[in-house]
Amino acid sequence: MSTYVYGIADAGHPNLPDGIDGIGDPARKVRVVRGGGLAALAGDAPEDLRPKRRDLLAHQHVLSEAGAGGTVLPMRFGSVAEDDSAVAAALEQHAEHYKERLRALCDRAEYNVKVQHDEDAVLRLVVGQDDGLRALVESNRKAGGGSHEDKMRLGERVAAAVQAREATDAALVREALEPRADALSEAPQSTGWIGNLSFLVHRDSAADLLNAVEELRQSHPHLVFRVNGPLPPYSFVDQGLATAAGG
Repeated sequence: MSTYVYGIADAGHPNLPDGIDGIGDPARKVRVVRGGGLAALAGDAPEDLRPKRRDLLAHQHVLSEAGAGGTVLPMRFGSVAEDDSAVAAALEQHAEHYKERLRALCDRAEYNVKVQHDEDAVLRLVVGQDDGLRALVESNRKAGGGSHEDKMRLGERVAAAVQAREATDAALVREALEPRADALSEAPQSTGWIGNLSFLVHRDSAADLLNAVEELRQSHPHLVFRVNGPLPPYSFVDQGLATAAGG
């Protein structure tokens, strides 16, 4: 049977959750696979493994239990190796790199910050700051809405101004928050967000990052923030080596 891998810790980790319930229905028990002075949290992989809510939560729970007692390199959901021997061999082969990452992530957590525009607020902002746009809006208003061409011209100008503001605000948020973290990982741009940033933060200084987010929220009310954390530092694990451990 294939082996599912939750994460990697030092062999001396004081709180490895050996024997607790993991993914699967019925739940597969978590076990520890050792090699290279390291310990992988593992279990039997279900044949029908899919990212179902119950299994996603179980994966997170195993990492949370282990992370409460020491540093763990989290594997992303779905990391599967051929068997326990393959996991142990990967630990042996990449031991030095895993140990370096464990030292770098010691006492640190990930905070994900997503940012988007409040549409109404950003429209008011860009029009209020652009004399040309204000003139077009006023001209169309006096003309009872303006012609189709007038409306198209205004729409294009507004869209360009909002797009430029997105770039400006994304840079603003990054510049304000990056100094509050040990490392930054930026996700690819996606529809609806002007920024999707993950920060590696020492647990003792997490409040500094959160306070900086709140300051931005107060000073730039057209920005909407969604903060998620503390999380296992998924974005700061070498996923190439994570794949080596997880098959």
